[in-house]
Amino acid sequence: WNGKVIAESNNYEIVERNIYFPVESVKKEYLTNSTMHTVCPWKGTASYYNVVVDGQVNKNAAWFYDKPSDAAKNIKGHIAFWRGVKIED
Repeated sequence: WNGKVIAESNNYEIVERNIYFPVESVKKEYLTNSTMHTVCPWKGTASYYNVVVDGQVNKNAAWFYDKPSDAAKNIKGHIAFWRGVKIED
């Protein structure tokens, strides 16, 4: 986003057409905590990060499930992106 690679991995999970990157593949220096939370009926409660690059903030552009349900346990320790964060193969 904004000309920077935020995450890079060949080892990821795809759930509902979203790509979840392992947390260790994400450059955390581009993330700041957000106060936003949403609830998915089958995955659980999502928490969000803002993506910040060169002073520009993309609010709530990354999310993760700290304690996903058993049905979504494969995305524990993973972060997904949206809101203009481009995913390339």
